[in-house]
This record gives sequence, structure tokens and C-alpha cells, in this order.
Amino acid sequence: MPKTNLTYGPKVPRTKTPEQALASLMRLCARAEKCSGDALRLMRRWGLSDADARGVLARLEKERFIDDRRYAEAYVREKMRFSGWGVHKIRAALRAKSVAPDIIAAALDQLTPEGNTERLAEMIRKKAAKTSYKNAYDLKTKLVRFGMSRGFDLDDVISAIEEYLCESEL
Repeated sequence: MPKTNLTYGPKVPRTKTPEQALASLMRLCARAEKCSGDALRLMRRWGLSDADARGVLARLEKERFIDDRRYAEAYVREKMRFSGWGVHKIRAALRAKSVAPDIIAAALDQLTPEGNTERLAEMIRKKAAKTSYKNAYDLKTKLVRFGMSRGFDLDDVISAIEEYLCESEL
């Protein structure tokens, strides 16, 4: 059977009424935590006016489908535990999602500095074991770049690397 050449026109944006948007967002929020910024971006894509979007968002917040504090706390826990992100990277990601700075600060306050230091040291050890290098300086440079890309403080990264280098006698 010969293949037919199907050509599709330009993608037409799907528009929704405020009621449809509310129902869709309720389903989405029941499955996964969403923040108000995510919801507003979706509603803009669906063609809702700002006034309608604010009304839908207010209803979602009133019925506790969306709670930015709860979202930020869950996001921080997940990114620290499973993704190995540092404070700076998490803060930047939450800002990009339009979470309020005071909510971000409160969510980040739940982190313990000792846990971050231990996690960073373990990540440095694992990365060093998989990294090829010419000399100790080359290894240190690559590990600093790795630690900084994960969102950790430069001072913490350097101290974790120095500790690793002393342990491994490089």
C-alpha cells in the first residue's frame, strides 16, 4: 500500500472557556502539584483573558488545588533528594515558575546545611570517580564546574573538593 503524504496545516491553538480551563486544571492538579505560575501559563496558552484566568486561579487556590507554599516545599524536597540540586539552582527554577520570593525563602529554610554538605561531598566523590583528568588541577577544575552547575555555593564546592583530594591523596 503506497504511503500518502499527509500535510497538516499550522497548529491551531486550542481555546477553552473558563469552565473548561477550571475542569482541566482541577484534573491536572489532582494528579501532580502545580504552582500558580504554571496554571497561568497554561490558561494563557488556552486563550483565556487575564481576568478570566485570575478568576479560575482564585477558585483553584480557594479549593486548595493550587498552593504555592505546598508546591515550593515539595519542589525543594524533590530537587534536593532526587536531582541533587543546590540552593541556587532551586531558587532560580522557582523564580522562573513565578513563585513569590518569600515563599521560596520559606521553602529553602527547611533545608539543613549539614545534609547539603554531605550530599555535595558524595556527589563530588562519584563525579571524580567517573572523570578523566590529566592532573589534580584538571580534576579540581572539572569538579568545581560540576558543583557550581548543580547550584551549590563556590565555597562549599571547593571545601568538598579539597576534602576529597586529601582523602584520595591526589
